[in-house]
This record gives sequence, structure tokens and C-alpha cells, in this order.
Amino acid sequence: MVRSAVTCSSLFLVVGLLTSYGACESYEKFSLLMPHVRPEKAETYFCTPVKIDPTQEYYVTAFEPNATMETAHHMLLYGCEEPGSDGDVWNCGEMALAQPGISSAPVCRTGSQVIYAWAKDAPKLVLPEGVAFKVGGKSSIKYLVLQVHYASVEKFKDGSTDDSGVFLYYTETPQPKAAGVLLLGTGGRINPKSVEYMETACSIEEDKVIHPFAFRTHTHALGRVVSGYKVTKDGLGDKWELIGKKDPQLPQMFYPVANDLTLAKGDTVAARCTMQSNRDRITRVGATNEDEMCNFYIMYWTQKEPLRKKSCFSLGPPFYYWNRDGLNNVPDSDASSLPVGASAKEQDIESHQM
Repeated sequence: MVRSAVTCSSLFLVVGLLTSYGACESYEKFSLLMPHVRPEKAETYFCTPVKIDPTQEYYVTAFEPNATMETAHHMLLYGCEEPGSDGDVWNCGEMALAQPGISSAPVCRTGSQVIYAWAKDAPKLVLPEGVAFKVGGKSSIKYLVLQVHYASVEKFKDGSTDDSGVFLYYTETPQPKAAGVLLLGTGGRINPKSVEYMETACSIEEDKVIHPFAFRTHTHALGRVVSGYKVTKDGLGDKWELIGKKDPQLPQMFYPVANDLTLAKGDTVAARCTMQSNRDRITRVGATNEDEMCNFYIMYWTQKEPLRKKSCFSLGPPFYYWNRDGLNNVPDSDASSLPVGASAKEQDIESHQM
């Protein structure tokens, strides 16, 4: 690994979850970038890996994107036990859009988990004090794999290449709190000229106390509001506590959670994407910019190892809705409206009852 030293002052002069560390530690900076690739087809997904030293554990405390939305539609950073390919670059999106001459494979062969996501010119992310993603050594993350989605290839037609990616800030000093990401998402479809709720929910099944500290939303063009909740039983009814919600057309960064809460065994996490379509066709969940996605990411810390379960997906509409899954006291209005202070245009979401 090629390292460069980072001073504490330069590390913390950033936008994001800025915290003040009690003591200055020694940080290193690692560049995980696309090796000057030239995508030829719109909607191309490329992956590139780095193998982590199996004899040393590293603690990643910050992520700095090296990308613009004019070049990359979005980027995901995965932790893998084994990468999908042994190559330097491979196609890792829709097989029909694979670039000739480059092999195709999944992002990870085994042990896939998302640890960072970026889109729409989101800024740098610094984790709270004492929180880090443990990689390498005896951790389950043996490789890091960067995935970049190129929705358009216009800028590459003149022969230009791309080195989008992320700079990782890390230390070899063990950190007391283990970071993790839980991804909530759906399948499903959105009918023409309609407003649709895309919903998912899962129970926490592991005996761990989870402390959410940031959330991120992701849809394509039809997303209007994405919201996530903690749901607990309150007598015969359900109690809903907001984790976070956002207009997914804003920079898709990790934002601080709305409420200071914890998740424990038996609690439910739930997410909704309110989608508004003026199209004359059905829009389905898929990988291209003409398709849709509904994702809500919860970034958290715990004193123990992160959750073994990394994702929570439902079939989505028309097969899955919260009220059909036994959830009650659903906060319909709150889940599909934006926070006070949003513009009138942003708040103008049509009421939709299932």
C-alpha cells in the first residue's frame, strides 16, 4: 500500500460529521482510484480492487471522494472476503452493458458489505471520535473494491480516461468503536403517472446495541423523499422514531441522524422511498439511470463486531407494503414529507393511500 502522512489539522478541516479528537493520532492516506479507465457505453459499472495486508489490521476513519457528478453517477466502496475478479478492472453491472474486452463478475465473490457510498457531489466524510471500519488482518474485510457507475460517457469520446475514486484516511491504532453500515432497499415497480411508496422493514436479530450516527439516501430521478425509522412495540401499537429523511435529489452524502437512539435485538428498522412518476411507462428497480433504486443506508457504531446481517430488502410494490407486513400506526404523512424549511416545491408531494 502506498501511504502518505496526514496531519490532524488537515484531516479535520472538512465538511461532514466533524468531531474534535481528544488527542492527535498518526493518520495515513491511501488512494483507491480507477486506473485511468475509459468507459465506452453509457450505464457502465466498473470495479477495481485492493488487497489488504492479512497480517495487519487497519482502522479507516475518513473518506474523501475524488469524483464529480459530471463524470460519475455514483460510487460504492465494498468490503469483501474475496473480490469478484482477480483482474485490475472488471465489468460489475448489467451484463447487457458490459464493455467488450473486459471481464464481467460480481463486485465480491464472498463476504460483500457496503462501507461507503457517494453521489451528487457529496463532500468528505469523517467518522465520530473513536469510530472506525476495521479492515485487513483478522477482520472479515480482506479486500476493498471500488465500484463506479458511469451513467454517461460523453466526456470520454475524445479519448479521456478517468481516475474517480476515494482517498481513505486510516490508522493502525485500534479504535474502541466498530463502524458498520446497514443497507435497506427494495425491488418493485412504479406505475405511470403515479406516486408510489417503496417500503422495506427488518428486525434486528443479533444481541448487540447499535448506535446509528449517520444516514444516506439514494434513488434515481423519481425519488422525492426517503425516510428511515426505528419501530418498537408500544402495547398493541407500534412506536415509530425517525432515524433520518432527505430529498434524494440533494447531495447524497451521509447526514447526521435526526434523533439520538439505539437499536437492539427485537427492534425493527424500516425505510420508505416516496417516488413520483410523470412518465408514460412503468419504471422498475434496476441498475441504469432510466430505472430506479430505493436505498436507505444506516451508518452505525457498536462496541462489538458489526452486524452480520448487512442488508434488508423487500420485493417492493406491488408485493410489499408496511401495512401488509403487520406494521401499524404508520406515519404516512411524516414519512413522505420533508423537514420544516424545505421549499414549497420540495414539500409538494401528492398524498397517496394504498
